[in-house]
Amino acid sequence: MTTPGPAAPPNILSIQSWVSYGHVGNAAAVFPLQRLGFEVWAINTVQFSNHTGYGAWTGQVFAPELVAELLSGIEARGALPSCGAVLSGYLGSEGTVAAVAEAVQRVRAANPAALYCCDPVMGDYGRGVFVRPELPERIAALAVPQADIVTPNQFELELLTGTTVQTLEEALMAAHQLRATLREGGPRVVVVTSLVRVDAPPDSIETLAVTDAGAWLCRTPMLPLDPPRNGTGDAIAALFLGHYLKTGDVSQALSLSMSALYALLEMTHAAGTREIQLVAAQDEYQQPGRVFGAEQVG
Repeated sequence: MTTPGPAAPPNILSIQSWVSYGHVGNAAAVFPLQRLGFEVWAINTVQFSNHTGYGAWTGQVFAPELVAELLSGIEARGALPSCGAVLSGYLGSEGTVAAVAEAVQRVRAANPAALYCCDPVMGDYGRGVFVRPELPERIAALAVPQADIVTPNQFELELLTGTTVQTLEEALMAAHQLRATLREGGPRVVVVTSLVRVDAPPDSIETLAVTDAGAWLCRTPMLPLDPPRNGTGDAIAALFLGHYLKTGDVSQALSLSMSALYALLEMTHAAGTREIQLVAAQDEYQQPGRVFGAEQVG
């Protein structure tokens, strides 16, 4: 009699941008998830030569209809029931936001247990809103209400809630406000990345995870990366989702994903490169060499 092996991890549908050079969007999210053992079905919303932070790039934005077309092709293989999660990042147009919302519904029709992790890529401090002006409202109306997990940075949390976040108390209140808009019946997890508050220790940066069961904070040193490296938000959303799917534990997923991200950024700083060292840091994704714990704060 043979003993059954561990269950295979669920497949993940990732709908994001793509760059040929460097690591943002799916080019930052797919590889870490693969190193965590997941099969990832990538649908690219754009294909650019490089990320737009350089100020010049080539390539094109894909029509929103392509998302539905590619999903239909995957569906024709009979694969959707084995899709355990959908991850979305930079979307680029109103039509693409609607297409992603429809894709989530189609996946859930095949597998009602599938989770949706929405990284509401809209802007950041220093750059302001860097998507089309109509997109924040559309993301808030169409994508966020379907999400089980959302991963805004501090700027995006303020944008989605219409609040100002400068303290831990304000961050907790805003996160709970955003949680109230997420899909009923899901875990309703809000992960606030790049949190810098006035009541935190100096030279640190934090990520806050807020759920029904409580809130946890993970703090790492602030590395002097100037300019800030593109793709870190895409990587942390993927790492958190992957670790959450594997462990089912928000605090553990927060600790492991933040520790892996810190190692990635530490290698990037040491290398002095503009692009994050995604491949060089691959051994850190599953079991980071230095683990930063998650402290319960609510």
